[in-house]
Amino acid sequence: MSHPAIVTDLNKCVGCLACSVACKAFNGVPIGSFWNKTLRIGPYPTAEGSGHFPDVYTYFLTVQCQHCKDPECVKVCPTGASHIASDGTVQIDKSKCIGCQFCAMSCPYGVRYLNDEERVVEKCTLCEQKTAQGELPQCVTQCGGFARFFGDLDEGIESFRGPYDKTLGELTGEDGNYPIKPFKDSDVHHLPDVGNHPSFRYILRNHEWKGEE
Repeated sequence: MSHPAIVTDLNKCVGCLACSVACKAFNGVPIGSFWNKTLRIGPYPTAEGSGHFPDVYTYFLTVQCQHCKDPECVKVCPTGASHIASDGTVQIDKSKCIGCQFCAMSCPYGVRYLNDEERVVEKCTLCEQKTAQGELPQCVTQCGGFARFFGDLDEGIESFRGPYDKTLGELTGEDGNYPIKPFKDSDVHHLPDVGNHPSFRYILRNHEWKGEE
């Protein structure tokens, strides 16, 4: 089984919220609810800074369903509505969901919510309707900073690619897709792991990772 995921280059993310807006518009997410949130982390003093401008840094962290390898939400679902699909993503079968919200309460990241109108729980689907056709998730396609990349975690995040843009010229890879810039293993992070093994990764260079807090 593959493990589709998104990698976000936090050094390139400018916090424009294009990913959050694109997600809501494309998936019809209700007002007041989000499948993809963008959080501001900081400001924090730089390693050698005083803690006053300009010796501070801030970065933006996008948080959504992490499509975990061993998801807590699936373990607690009494009806099997929350499940790992054949493509490796975590999905919700609305025909089986009874709205008990056990999954929402067990999620370490608070990224599920109850749709009050339909009385079912919803969350990021990783745009399965697009990825099944070989396309990129909408949040990756619409990232104006080219900070988001999609791929199979089992193949290594070096293989992840973002959308093609003809204005980037030689910056695009041989296949026409935008590649992840060079990074060290120490630059790669993930949200807190409580045994669920989150699939998404975040690249942050030259700054202290605060995602475990």
